[in-house]
Amino acid sequence: MKEHRSAKAFRSNKEEKQYWILLIFLFALGLLASYGLLVYNNPVPVHSPSFIPVVKRRMVSLIAMIIAAVCQSLSTVTFQSITSNRVITPSLLGFEALYGTIHTSTIFFFGATTFINFSGIGSFLFQVVLMVLMSLILYGWLLTGKYGNLQFMLLVGIMIGSGLKSLSTFMRRLLAPSEFDILQARMFGSVNNADSESFKIAIPIVVIGTILLLFYSKRLNVLSLGKDVCTSLGVKHQSGVIFSLVLISVLMSISTALVGPLTFYGFLVATLTYQAVATYDHRYVFPMALAIGFLIITASYFIMYHIFDAQGVVSIIIELFGGITFLFVLLRKGSL
Repeated sequence: MKEHRSAKAFRSNKEEKQYWILLIFLFALGLLASYGLLVYNNPVPVHSPSFIPVVKRRMVSLIAMIIAAVCQSLSTVTFQSITSNRVITPSLLGFEALYGTIHTSTIFFFGATTFINFSGIGSFLFQVVLMVLMSLILYGWLLTGKYGNLQFMLLVGIMIGSGLKSLSTFMRRLLAPSEFDILQARMFGSVNNADSESFKIAIPIVVIGTILLLFYSKRLNVLSLGKDVCTSLGVKHQSGVIFSLVLISVLMSISTALVGPLTFYGFLVATLTYQAVATYDHRYVFPMALAIGFLIITASYFIMYHIFDAQGVVSIIIELFGGITFLFVLLRKGSL
């Protein structure tokens, strides 16, 4: 009997149907958690004139969650696709380390008062531009040189990140206890770090970056096959990788500058996405990653805020589960 073969993204109509049911279900849960974050346990009655202002203040945190979910989810999936490795994350490029160095240097050289006032659009733009410039220099130097390759770039990125972390640690040890406490509060990823003024810049850039990645999803399907296969199919591998890395650096910089470091959040989202999607096609992988990332961050904040009343440990819990997932995948795979 002749086997039926198809070039469709899914192996059967049943798998495609399951995909859409799961996608809608996850987005519905995420919207339900978002609604809970906005109106649940609101100290002001619904009929009170102060109810809407309270909801608007909570909306700032929700928008920051959505931006972080979009940036981290799409960046991690894209990064793992172009590197053909589902263990590493964009954090290897040193965004979190540079974020920590910027804030530690600010309070170390200019004091706590300047550090507290280091906010707003100017601060946000400064951090994003610095992170993007660092990554672009890294790409331009290590991917276009004579001996340039992706693995060498990742190795240098790890070394730069380790050096920046060591420098930050040294400066923190010289801080006064009060300054150290103020700094530590900023070093944990949290939507409370987000400044609504930064949304004017962050949202348009994130929307444009998301659209570009969605339109580029077919090319990513080819890039994920590796350099040799990609070249044989007539696709320029190096230019495709650099274009993808530029988008990754922009999205990761915005997320890190807005809410702080979330090292394993993107990895957790990507790992769950690969388990939920039975296809290689990024046109379907990206929406599922967005749905899972959106649900994880909104549900985590709702549960920790309104059930356990533990507002300061949400990112720690997400990072804990992400780190455990990372170790589980690494041990099961046996190598990077």
